[in-house]
Amino acid sequence: MPTGERSRTLQRMRTCRAAAAGKFTVVLATLMMLVACGSDGPSPRAWAASVCSALTPWRAEISKLTNSTDQQMTAQTTPAQAKENLVRLFGGAEQASETARRKVEQAGVPEVEHGEEVSAGFRASLASMRDAYGRARTTIDGLGTGEASTFYEGVQAAVETLQQEYDASALDTSRLDSEELKRAFDEVPECR
Repeated sequence: MPTGERSRTLQRMRTCRAAAAGKFTVVLATLMMLVACGSDGPSPRAWAASVCSALTPWRAEISKLTNSTDQQMTAQTTPAQAKENLVRLFGGAEQASETARRKVEQAGVPEVEHGEEVSAGFRASLASMRDAYGRARTTIDGLGTGEASTFYEGVQAAVETLQQEYDASALDTSRLDSEELKRAFDEVPECR
């Protein structure tokens, strides 16, 4: 076979292989999409277990940080020490909230009516709490420590704002109208 003809034959073979590979990729992608679209989300019990597994350590961390913050507010420390401790505490609460939000997101969407809305509500609530802690951390980090009374007034204002934002970000469970999810949250061991 002459070199030119061999070159054209190799080129056609490469083109055919590329076309076949391209078609196979399209078919594979289509099959994957169909499987993904046809697959159900986690059962109510599985979803509730995942969510409670995400929220239990978060609640414990927030409780610990809240106690530490209360102790810090009454401790006999310098404003600079208090600032450093409070910034670290609120940063920890911000990170814990984000970790819980990511875990709830990873739990997926429960296979119940309005499952997406329920899942989105949990994630939004945790994101709002994360942001509230982040704003408190940023506010306190920006306070000057030269005048103790001014510093502690600023801390008090930041904590009051945090409390208001935290309360406003609470999940409205009255909209959790899925009996399946209510039962799951009551029954799974992770939620007790």
